[in-house]
Amino acid sequence: MTNHPRLIVTGRLSDGTSGVLEDRPVPPTTVAAFPGSEFFLLWGTEDGIPTLGATPQPPKTLPFFAGPGGTRLLLARYAPESGTPEPVGDPEALTAEVAERLPGLLEVMEPDGAGMHTTDTFDYGICLAGELYLTLEDEEVLLTPGSCVVQQGTRHAWHNRGTEPALMCFVGIGARREP
Repeated sequence: MTNHPRLIVTGRLSDGTSGVLEDRPVPPTTVAAFPGSEFFLLWGTEDGIPTLGATPQPPKTLPFFAGPGGTRLLLARYAPESGTPEPVGDPEALTAEVAERLPGLLEVMEPDGAGMHTTDTFDYGICLAGELYLTLEDEEVLLTPGSCVVQQGTRHAWHNRGTEPALMCFVGIGARREP
């Protein structure tokens, strides 16, 4: 796929003017438990109320999901399911790799392997390329480039039933779940 994410971070320069603090490509994070998927962990903020000022804030990209008030910005590339092999290897080793490289991701996944999960986040998702199905409990929605999703902590899964990789941009905002 030709999309190669690039991160540009702005802030105050030493003279007080605005400028570019960082401009770099972002390599994908991959794990054997999710063959064909790539996660580009771009940026995030600490839990609580983010602050702005003369001192630039460092990125907080892990754990995978932010706690209340924290944010995460990431791209996720999903390979077509029809051409994606099943994970290969020792299940304990696969789990350990995800826990190390993408902590917090497996904890929300339901054990049946169908990808359904629920997070304590508001997620804004934008389909950038390909087609992806958003699966909810009793319905599915086909996302195409330009489709925007507001995910309010509901049970869901993502499925690429197409023939090309799908690329999604997600902004996750940590929330407190009310009963």
